[in-house]
Amino acid sequence: MILLMFSITLPKLLLGVGLVAGLLTGAVALINKGQKNWVMSYLQNFTGFLFVFSGFVKAADPLGTAYKLVQYFTEFETTFEGTWMSSIAPIFPKLSEFSSTISVGFVTFEIVLGLMLIIGAKKKLTSWLFFILVVVFTFLTGFTYLTGYVPEGANFFNFGNWAEYNANNMKVTDCGCFGDFLKLEPKISFFKDVFLLFPAIYFLFTFKDMHQLFTQKTRDILIVASTILLLIYCISNFKWDIPDIDFRPFNIGKDVKTQRTAELDAMSNVQIKSWILEHNTDGRKLELPNAQYMKEFQSYKTEWKVVDNIQTEPTVKKTKLSDFEVMDLDGEDVTEEFLSEEGYTLMIVAHELKYDSEMATMVIQDTTYLTDTIMVFELETKEETQQIVRSISSVVPSDQRYVKYNWDIDYIDKYKNVIRPLADQALSNGVKVKAVMGGADEDIVRSFKNVTGLDIEFYKADDILLKTIVRSNPGVVLWNNGKIIYKWHYKKVPTFDTMASQFIR
Repeated sequence: MILLMFSITLPKLLLGVGLVAGLLTGAVALINKGQKNWVMSYLQNFTGFLFVFSGFVKAADPLGTAYKLVQYFTEFETTFEGTWMSSIAPIFPKLSEFSSTISVGFVTFEIVLGLMLIIGAKKKLTSWLFFILVVVFTFLTGFTYLTGYVPEGANFFNFGNWAEYNANNMKVTDCGCFGDFLKLEPKISFFKDVFLLFPAIYFLFTFKDMHQLFTQKTRDILIVASTILLLIYCISNFKWDIPDIDFRPFNIGKDVKTQRTAELDAMSNVQIKSWILEHNTDGRKLELPNAQYMKEFQSYKTEWKVVDNIQTEPTVKKTKLSDFEVMDLDGEDVTEEFLSEEGYTLMIVAHELKYDSEMATMVIQDTTYLTDTIMVFELETKEETQQIVRSISSVVPSDQRYVKYNWDIDYIDKYKNVIRPLADQALSNGVKVKAVMGGADEDIVRSFKNVTGLDIEFYKADDILLKTIVRSNPGVVLWNNGKIIYKWHYKKVPTFDTMASQFIR
């Protein structure tokens, strides 16, 4: 697994893409002497390489894109439900069921389209495909950005209810354009895609000026071969193993305890710079420095109300590590205890337990007892004592309703064949084993333990958090004193002896 741990911004990325595009354009000049429109050639290379790069960082983690698509589908369903277009709302839950397949196809298409731009394959078709894809991107990022103007409880299409922009109104907080490699604010993503519309439109009208590399047969072979290899690569990064390149904050070697503490401390130390006030009558906004407001707030109490404040940036940037929270089955926060656990701990992660539930009926014997009092005479003491005795009066069968859990057999087999043997070996060697589940409660866990035979401690956490930690269900994470040592897809879990020899010191 490759870990990339450096900071990058969109301007730096675009600068890098621009430099690579310049080098590619120079190479085209050497290869294709007949090319005359160098603006076209540069735009081909710039947009092509941008698509190849943005697609590749998503291909390394296709489940991340799948989860992002589910967020979009969920928001679209909610949005369309409250309009005259409600008939299409049920489509989106269906699409969510195929989010992984859509993600793989989408990412592969993006990379192959970028390659087609660079080599000039099928010029007219490529121009139209690029235009359509950029329009789709612009729609998605534009929708995400504009939801910032839609207050809680209002529908996107009720334009009269739109209010001042507030980032907290957005249900999808980033577009996922570059996966977890680079998080962009929706506004920035939207303007990026608007910018890409210009070369997209330019290609439609001047596609004949596009440069072409190699012969048509070679270009066709490259496209077909790339498509096949990319499909295999994408599938391998979630079906057969976890992503080989990890851009997420819970990467191997991350000291979660130390970093999380630093982030939380930094957030608790932010200072309020100014206050945003709104006039009760005409809705005028006023921004006052904190010191001035604290000194004069009495004079604003009757006519103004506080609607927001502006704070300093935390000294340590907030990441998903700040959201790491583990609870016991009673809902008590045990995060600190979990991260402060000394020694090695195996964490079994399941963001979703796979089962169906139904109400069932079982017959119980409802027994009625008859209580009576008798006098007992003791021969030795010649004393008489009173005793209460019970006898069965009647036994009547009765129906009792209960929740029956029907577990997915293939899913349970993963635990019986892979997880339980590992857990048993770890426990016998003094390594703690804890399971952290998404959406679990005591009844579900009790049933789950019965069918799997797992005799370990169970906890619960947010399913999105667990998806971020490891892209496998179930997945295995080895911790040591609050630090992630390694993690595995359930299909790649080694024996405990192999694990111990490589990672447990």
